Amino acid sequence: MIVKRSFDPRKIAAYVWKDVTLAVIVATAVYVATIVPGWSFAAFSFAPIGLLGTALSIFLAFRANTSFMRWGEAAQTWAAITGASRVFGRLVVTFTDSHRHTPQYQPEAAEAFKRDLIRRHIAWVHALRLQLRDQSEWHAVEQFLAEEDAAHLTLHPNKPLYLMKRQGQCIYDAMATGILQGFDSFQLEGQLAALTAHQAVCERIKAIPIPRQYDYFTRLFVRIFVVLLPFFLIRTLAADGVAWLTIPLTGVIAFLYTTVERTGAVNEDPFENRITDVPLTAYCREIERDLLALLGETSLPPRLEPQDGYLF
Repeated sequence: MIVKRSFDPRKIAAYVWKDVTLAVIVATAVYVATIVPGWSFAAFSFAPIGLLGTALSIFLAFRANTSFMRWGEAAQTWAAITGASRVFGRLVVTFTDSHRHTPQYQPEAAEAFKRDLIRRHIAWVHALRLQLRDQSEWHAVEQFLAEEDAAHLTLHPNKPLYLMKRQGQCIYDAMATGILQGFDSFQLEGQLAALTAHQAVCERIKAIPIPRQYDYFTRLFVRIFVVLLPFFLIRTLAADGVAWLTIPLTGVIAFLYTTVERTGAVNEDPFENRITDVPLTAYCREIERDLLALLGETSLPPRLEPQDGYLF
């Protein structure tokens, strides 16, 4: 996620240089053809390109808005995962500790249950992050798991779902042994259900893109527009005696339209571990810190800070 207010031009150029270069080359060819041999048929009235630019701007605005809505939904879902994780951790600790006065309470078993459940949940958020980003650094998950869970984790295609299943099994085992009692399991299951629903939202955003026709035709129309632009600019600028401005002005307008189009294209995929994406690693670190603190641990991993204006 970009948190700084200014941008490195090199980062932007990586996305738009092809279309801008094409537009400048065409503009140079149009200028040379119009001025040197005097080919007036290459110069058109400005009115049609003005109408086309207006229509394209509306199309780009719709595309950019749709893409930002996907990015915003992804960020909101991970904020909801953060909130549900805190509630889950709090319930695990308070429910377990609330039965201290009962005859069947076993301090060592209760502490082991709290530690295992909360650390497994930390593993779950890291597993979801890795799965969404198509990464395979599973050591970040296995460090929070018992050896048995870590060994079984590699066998499952949907690793977050496996960890969620293990959470449910451990909750009902705790009910059987008296670590949890009464309606504790119902409330904990409610949080697991909410977390599973949030996982499904993330998987939908990851798997189902904006309809490809919007991506293809937006990109195609922008390219057509920037290629045609100098043919419509040259007559107006030549009449004012500044025909040479066709080249830089085409480059600037091409940069503007292409940047808007590329911004929409990048924002529609918020889980690709790019500088523009939702900062999943930072979310996971905050959840990890909060849940370890609920266990009473004081040696917490540091918060992730932006590096060069980017938070991952």
